[in-house]
Amino acid sequence: MRDLTVDLLNELFEYDKETGKLYWKAARQGVTVGKEAGALDKEGYSILRINYKRYRTHRVVFLMHKGYLPFVLDHIDGDRANNRLDNLRPASLSQNQHNRKLNKNNKSGFKGVSYNSKSKMFFASIKHQRKTIFLGRYSTPEEADKVVRAAREELHGNFANHGDQ
Repeated sequence: MRDLTVDLLNELFEYDKETGKLYWKAARQGVTVGKEAGALDKEGYSILRINYKRYRTHRVVFLMHKGYLPFVLDHIDGDRANNRLDNLRPASLSQNQHNRKLNKNNKSGFKGVSYNSKSKMFFASIKHQRKTIFLGRYSTPEEADKVVRAAREELHGNFANHGDQ
């Protein structure tokens, strides 16, 4: 994104702070003034093209308004298409992972809880600073979830996501 400047972005786009969407304000090849810029990709991110290069819209929005671009940007609510400025925050790779939703292949229904068929118990664990922390064995997934949630609140702070969203 080195070739993008705040001035260029402000020249090209109008930003709607209520929706987080960008609209073209400069006529260019294949662009209609006033039309929404970008389309969703298969991962759920809004993508747009500037000078034949693809950019994720949330990165363009952040650069346009903050004047810098962190290595990682986090969508606070986990919605990759929600590019409102108040939903975007700089993050480390670790923090961004803490804010992930419940994985689709999760079988327990709770983030950080897995069933161990050998012991017939539910294991609770959490990731922190690249390490997995084992939080104990429990009879029910609800008990394990309670412990994981408390640890997540303490260790992940504002980036804690319990998978409920």
